[in-house]
Amino acid sequence: MASRASRKVVYAAIGSNLAIALCKYVAAAFTGSPSMLAEAFHSTVDTGNELLLLVGLKRSGRPPSALHPFGHGKALYFYSLLVAVYIFGIGGGLTVHQGISALRHPEPVIHSFWNYAVLAFSAAVDFYSWRISYIELLAHKKRSESVWDEVVGSKDPAIFTVFLEDSASLVGILIAFCGILLGQIFNRPYFDPAASILIGILLFGTAALLGRESGALLVGERARSATIRKVERILRDEPSVEKVGELLTMQLGPEQVLLTADIRFQRDLDVEHLEKVIHKIESRIRSEEPRIGQIFLQPDPLNSRRESAPKSWLKVSD
Repeated sequence: MASRASRKVVYAAIGSNLAIALCKYVAAAFTGSPSMLAEAFHSTVDTGNELLLLVGLKRSGRPPSALHPFGHGKALYFYSLLVAVYIFGIGGGLTVHQGISALRHPEPVIHSFWNYAVLAFSAAVDFYSWRISYIELLAHKKRSESVWDEVVGSKDPAIFTVFLEDSASLVGILIAFCGILLGQIFNRPYFDPAASILIGILLFGTAALLGRESGALLVGERARSATIRKVERILRDEPSVEKVGELLTMQLGPEQVLLTADIRFQRDLDVEHLEKVIHKIESRIRSEEPRIGQIFLQPDPLNSRRESAPKSWLKVSD
């Protein structure tokens, strides 16, 4: 299930992008600026993206069922991948097409004051949305990690998608501003369409990054390294555990991880003692890693009579 922070970030982005898109369309109609129209396309696509993320957030929150025993957390990863395709196919394509068409038939931009006013308003609103997503990224970031590490390592696409989109929007606004300004300074109508093409390329790059991150989560990316190391340390610190074998994890959703562990307990443990050890391990994991909510540990009760280690399955919420 997605966190309230994810929904807050998405709702803030929808309100911001919708207001910005309307202003940009009005400015593009009055001034005829290709880069302003490209920015309007950009904001419209971003609004549609956030709506897709909302659908993903809702569907990922559905409870487990017989058909989906581990829940529907990966639905959010699917919709975030659609967002990346949406940015690439519609946003980037329309923007580049608009820029190339304007380059073939350049026209002077008029009433540039409206462009600058709308760009300034857009930058302020986008920065507000960007700041909300940035704060949420910092809240999840480890001290040893950079913001970039958190972006590529985050398991919540709702937050890092909005952050990347807003970052691209701010850069796109700067590109549009430079294109309009340079066209005025040098009295050349080519700078503005060129800025539109650059904005499209920026969208392509953003889409590629989002597609890579969302795709990796969708096909079964592992949990955070810090979570794996902490669980492994807890298991190794338990005196009744002789050996910790391979630990395998798969991200099932922003707040849910599936972990399998090969564990060899001491052979002289009886069933009652083994159950106590399991309960102790579970309690310690919950104590040291509060984000871990559910743990299901099912070792072989005949462990003390077997040479090989039993295989344990843990389902945790990260």
